[in-house]
Amino acid sequence: MASRMPACVVDPGTGYTKLGFAGNTEPQFIIPSAIAIKESAQVGDRSQRRLGKGVDDLDFFIGDEAIDKPNYACKYPVRHGIIEDWDLMERFLEQVIFKYLRAEPEDHYFLLTEPPLNTPENREYLAEIMFESFNVPGLYIAVQAVLALAASWTSRQQGERTLTGTVIDSGDGVTHVIPVAEGYVIGSCIKHIPIAGRDITYFIQQLLRERELGIPPEQSLETAKAIKEKYCYICPDISKEFEKYDTDPVKWIKKHEGANAITKESFAVDVGYERFLGPEIFFHPEFSNPDFTLPISEIVDNVIQNCPIDVRRPLYKNIVLSGGSTMFRDFGRRLKRDVKRIVDARLKLSEQLSGGRLKPKPIETEVISHHMQRYAVWFGGSMLASTPEFYGACHTKAQYDEIGPSISRHNPVFGMMT
Repeated sequence: MASRMPACVVDPGTGYTKLGFAGNTEPQFIIPSAIAIKESAQVGDRSQRRLGKGVDDLDFFIGDEAIDKPNYACKYPVRHGIIEDWDLMERFLEQVIFKYLRAEPEDHYFLLTEPPLNTPENREYLAEIMFESFNVPGLYIAVQAVLALAASWTSRQQGERTLTGTVIDSGDGVTHVIPVAEGYVIGSCIKHIPIAGRDITYFIQQLLRERELGIPPEQSLETAKAIKEKYCYICPDISKEFEKYDTDPVKWIKKHEGANAITKESFAVDVGYERFLGPEIFFHPEFSNPDFTLPISEIVDNVIQNCPIDVRRPLYKNIVLSGGSTMFRDFGRRLKRDVKRIVDARLKLSEQLSGGRLKPKPIETEVISHHMQRYAVWFGGSMLASTPEFYGACHTKAQYDEIGPSISRHNPVFGMMT
């Protein structure tokens, strides 16, 4: 029975968790990765504690319901892509399965995602929760970067399916540059970039504050987030962009309207330089973080250069974007241009150093954008979990009972279907 029911695909991110059933093109639910739990009873208040214990375990909210819940503490079990609080994660998954997916976990195989360089202990904890608390028949823990590569297949011809490429995965809390060769992550070459969606929102909030606009202070963050999602884009040349806004402000400056949550009065904000300065911190991180100055294009080049020489060309040829923070208009175009400049300059230098005797073969640089980019990891999981091979690649409950949690330390790579 289990294999006939669609598998459940859950992608828990730092900011949002995407969940749904295999075979669908979009997640059924995208909810904040937040859980609100009752603040524990006061010290000495024995009667409360004694009565409340059983209720406390059930008295919690997740997702949108968890945010700003009075008398509840709102917590985020995932930080920088990695699960940090396992008790809260178990409760979170409980409502994900029963309340949102409305699934009987014993009837469905599950595909869950993990960040690159996730520890083996974390995989064991996850397997323990899924097999022992929820009694699932089968589990596959997939690396997010490999799923993002699979999701990019939608943008190519049938014959070009490859699990070799460089994935730039940028969500709300963290950005990773991950080289993958034949479905295996080259772990020693992964680079972490301390700039993601949340940092862009904070930077825009700061720019707006400096102009002292009439935004209600308690709404400044959500206003900055709305401006980021609605108006921001990547520009090819920052000085020319400033010039454009100065010479023709009517054309470029947008008006964002909002309403005060308390007084219900409307307010309007002129959105100017923030439109291109916000996401520019990917290419000029020093604008918002004085301790980090490497642009994303240099990091991508460094990552590929650190990889074994025989996979470098395919890694340059297949730079895949994944996650909401790569959705800015022209992000892929600017990244391709900047990486190509670095690569071409290196080839030119090597030709000069050889006195013109060696003419290196040009390196093809390609950045893949596609319409599934925002949910690339979830969509890749949905695609792979809807294939017959998926059930053979999963660890089953019987195997878990026989071997124990250590079974989850390794998952076979699959997905090279044609």
